[in-house]
Amino acid sequence: MSDVSKLRVADADREQAVEELREHALAGRLTAEELEDRIGGAYRALTRADLEQLKVDLPVSSTTVARALTKRKGQLRRRLAQEAGGSATLSAICSGAWVAAGAHGPFWPGWVIAFTLLPVVRDGWRLFGPASDLEVVEARLQARHERRLARGRRRQWHRGPGGQWW
Repeated sequence: MSDVSKLRVADADREQAVEELREHALAGRLTAEELEDRIGGAYRALTRADLEQLKVDLPVSSTTVARALTKRKGQLRRRLAQEAGGSATLSAICSGAWVAAGAHGPFWPGWVIAFTLLPVVRDGWRLFGPASDLEVVEARLQARHERRLARGRRRQWHRGPGGQWW
């Protein structure tokens, strides 16, 4: 469905709208009568468009901004965890190979661990550190994702009709 405004809303969506309306009333943007009317409209709302119509003349509330920020941070945390899992898997395979080869000489998988986990640690600090910078983290994750896609396309290009490499 391309028109999100026609989607039906759940009770949680109605409660969220009521919470935002109460915040606007506390800020002095709505009178008690307007708040009561709009809360009634929120509980009668069937679609997202019905809920949005109740807030069309109001600015974006701080709870909406905080909720959107929390959702975005959660999505970035999941993407970062996926990358960390891939890096940890590669590091474990290299460490296992080093142990299987007799664990002689210097610990060369340390280089693999450093190079694969360094970007994840750096982005984790940017995401969870004191000066959280979501745009930079998102841009770096997207750039790494696009590089992986490009490598995959190059590999596909080198394969012949039967799936053999040329």
